[in-house]
Amino acid sequence: MKRETILLIDDDSSLRRVIEFSLAEAGYRVQPAASGEEGLALFGKEPADAVVTDITMSGMNGIDVLKKVQEQAPGLPVVVITAYGTIESAVEAMKLGAFDYVTKPFNRDELRMTLERALKLRRLENENRRLRDEVIGKYRFEGIIGRSETFQSILDLAGRVAGSDASVLVTGESGTGKELIARAIHYTGGRATGPFVAVNCAAIPENLIESELFGHVKGAFTGAVKDKEGKFELADGGTLFLDEIGELRIDLQAKILRALQERTIDRVGGTKPAAVNVRILAATNRDLEREVKEGRFREDLYYRLSVITLQVPPLRERRDDIPLLAEHFLRKYNRDAAVSFAPDALTALSAYGWPGNVRELENVIERASVLRRGTTITVSDLPEKLAGVRHGIGDIILNLPDDGLSLEDLEKSLIVKALEKHKGNQTRAAEYLRITRPTLIYRMEKYGLK
Repeated sequence: MKRETILLIDDDSSLRRVIEFSLAEAGYRVQPAASGEEGLALFGKEPADAVVTDITMSGMNGIDVLKKVQEQAPGLPVVVITAYGTIESAVEAMKLGAFDYVTKPFNRDELRMTLERALKLRRLENENRRLRDEVIGKYRFEGIIGRSETFQSILDLAGRVAGSDASVLVTGESGTGKELIARAIHYTGGRATGPFVAVNCAAIPENLIESELFGHVKGAFTGAVKDKEGKFELADGGTLFLDEIGELRIDLQAKILRALQERTIDRVGGTKPAAVNVRILAATNRDLEREVKEGRFREDLYYRLSVITLQVPPLRERRDDIPLLAEHFLRKYNRDAAVSFAPDALTALSAYGWPGNVRELENVIERASVLRRGTTITVSDLPEKLAGVRHGIGDIILNLPDDGLSLEDLEKSLIVKALEKHKGNQTRAAEYLRITRPTLIYRMEKYGLK
């Protein structure tokens, strides 16, 4: 383990030697300097992990050293040494950002303990910064897997809106990766260093959801034994992600609307509104436009949330991405083994309809990784629902004319036959064709089908 380096600056040679010996004995690597100028020259050649400097020195004093160190390495811990008569200077140093000071005469343990506290805090800050950078890197758009044209267009739009504070509504079936896209928006935008607080509105009991979102004060209801911050306050300065927002009661929708408009919230049982600064990202698998028409969702809140709407396509509409995602999950669950897919397994994975979308695919790959008999996953390692799946259009007998055909005419014909098969029911026809109902309606309009 690398020893931490302490830059020691003191023009008192005898005291400097005593401190140097004490710190070296404690396991530190010490760089001694007899003046502020010499110390900064050493610091420029080899940065230290902490600086110990006397306040009163001929030439450049400790305050000047502190300022220069902070210019070159903001946040680096600096401990100042002061005599009893110069405590005011030490207090000034603290105001300028010094970590702490010790007063002459001091014993070796006092300085060691002060330094250890400073370095421990520094290590924690560095670790937090590393973890934050790791999280930001993990959830950026570059980490989202998908090369299909429809999915890439969604990511492009999400990337363009990430830098703003606009509310975004992410729609799509369960398991399509709506929260992953919401996290990417947060960690790519200006609030990346702030909190990302996710709330599943469908998972919290109705009698608790208001308290969870807005917090409560002590005594507001039975069991409220102390004040509690809600998710809005916890997300202050960052992003609040409201998943399954279509499940919220109408009265709570009104309170969320007020929070968005006024940027304040009222704790349950409270008397004073609290200011909050949050960006709202929301997600739902419901058709909120239909919910608005049928009176189950507030129209004003819908328009507040859907400044930008991102409709994430189901996995069956981005089949080019299935092999990529399957390989990703295979590596995730087989880090210590070189495991691969047999061609028949990839064919079955690509042909399946995936009603549970990416979440279901991950579950299947994890299961196959546990049950595999060797280093190759074959179709026999997959669930029966995949092993017996038909392979789609390749199994249909087509009489291909020698002079070619129109792909658009073929698509139009398939849409007509699917509608005929399901007696004009657009929802069932869309499911049969493995596309969404809005996609079917768009293509019907494209081909002039009534």
